[in-house]
Amino acid sequence: MRMQDVNYTDILDAIRLGCRTMCRVFNADDRDIPFFGTRVRPDACFRFSWAHSEAHVPGRHLNALLTAEAVAGVKLDEACIDRHAAAAFFSYSGQVPFPLNRDVIDGPLIHFVPHNLREGFHALYALARYRDSARSRELAEASIDAIATYWDPVEGWDVKPLGAMGLAPGESTFITGIARSIGPLVKYYRATGYGPALDLAIQLKNKAIAEYFLPAGEYDVEWFGAHSHSVTCVLSSLAQLADLTHDMPLMSRVKAFYDNGLWSLRDALGWTIENAGPEGHSDRGETNSTGDILETALILGAWGVTDAYADAERMLRGHLLPAQLRDTSFIVDPPNPHGVDALRNVADRHWGAFGFPAPYGHWPLDFEPVSFNMDIVGGTVASLCEAHRSLTTRNEAGLWVNLLFDYESDSIAVKSPYTHPTLQVTVKQAGPLFVRVPAWVDVQSIVIQGAEDTPQFNNDYLFFASPQPDQPISIVYPMRHQEIVLSHRARDIRARLRGDEVLAMDNFGADLTYFEPFE
Repeated sequence: MRMQDVNYTDILDAIRLGCRTMCRVFNADDRDIPFFGTRVRPDACFRFSWAHSEAHVPGRHLNALLTAEAVAGVKLDEACIDRHAAAAFFSYSGQVPFPLNRDVIDGPLIHFVPHNLREGFHALYALARYRDSARSRELAEASIDAIATYWDPVEGWDVKPLGAMGLAPGESTFITGIARSIGPLVKYYRATGYGPALDLAIQLKNKAIAEYFLPAGEYDVEWFGAHSHSVTCVLSSLAQLADLTHDMPLMSRVKAFYDNGLWSLRDALGWTIENAGPEGHSDRGETNSTGDILETALILGAWGVTDAYADAERMLRGHLLPAQLRDTSFIVDPPNPHGVDALRNVADRHWGAFGFPAPYGHWPLDFEPVSFNMDIVGGTVASLCEAHRSLTTRNEAGLWVNLLFDYESDSIAVKSPYTHPTLQVTVKQAGPLFVRVPAWVDVQSIVIQGAEDTPQFNNDYLFFASPQPDQPISIVYPMRHQEIVLSHRARDIRARLRGDEVLAMDNFGADLTYFEPFE
């Protein structure tokens, strides 16, 4: 079965649909605590997680939902925010101000998994920034203090006093554990100016670059761990910190890993293996790992690494947007004679989800089951919000068109060459304009229409010194068709591209595919 044709070019539409999904994940049989795990084939259902339900999902979703409201103007149901906030606050109501989880529904909060500190801080950051929550600020600052009490950069976690409180600390390496917190700590500092948050972020960064993200930018699965998303989210976190603190040496470490070690985890479309260990499945990815690579690319692009914007555009068009679940007709809701919420409207509640895709479709070859864990929806939508924020930007040099999607604001209107006969840009206010030209375009073939002056070519951007307001500029060039090969562990996957969008791809007879088969 090939999934129905959908619009893979509208970032805002994908964000809105993902927000709908995140507001339909609450377990009515568990005080509206959100579900974590899901399965859609076989035996469709939602599932509770002893490690991640209340400690993990609310943070991912609050960060995404409230960012979508602020950045993309998405209208939210405040009751959805209240339910996620209640779940997050519940996870912090145990013996220590860390996000904790229950062993079973209705059980006590006993599991402390350092992996979830990132998600806990994301919940508290989002509520502090977008809802001015004093309770969130109090908990975030208490949590930072508690980390100083129970964690040391050399010795790690002091588990003995945590165990004496009845807590069961989970196993985490530095990268799969507390290092993931750098990004939300940076966001929290930006929002509140709370110095200890930045202090902790820098302390974690110093350990990360001393022991893991080394100058050569290499990836070692034994040292970093096999969980790819932890690696990619620490990378994006370091990029956020470098951007905040104008730390060029740190950004150089980010770029070194982006250019080198990251290719042990990803392919040319941004698909990223879910488990990088030797047992990891060749084609099973995870979209919020791609999302963090996307966020890193956007920051590098803003620092003048223009080919990172090109990479971001290809990730969006070639993998991330197609991987959103838009057709749920294959999901069969199970019998539910007792009205169990985990079995209710499974198909409809998955509409808009993201999960563990292959490059060619929702169901990786030779893998069961098909699943879309609900936390992944939040991580991916948050990354799409950053892409939406980066479509066009303005700084002291002028107005920049970075990603070639349809977009309109008070200052600019962009018509994409993927949805219109040509790329067209109309500024609404006087001032210089920069428009990125994809690397696959022959610059000599470009024809400019509607501009009074000839633009200059500068760092892969066309620079228009004095574009006339409300006068459309058309930038005409042929959309290049090319074939690329994605090298995965078990197979090579051929793809045919038009520009940066996929027209066809090998699927080897797989079900639930996105594209026409490569022939």
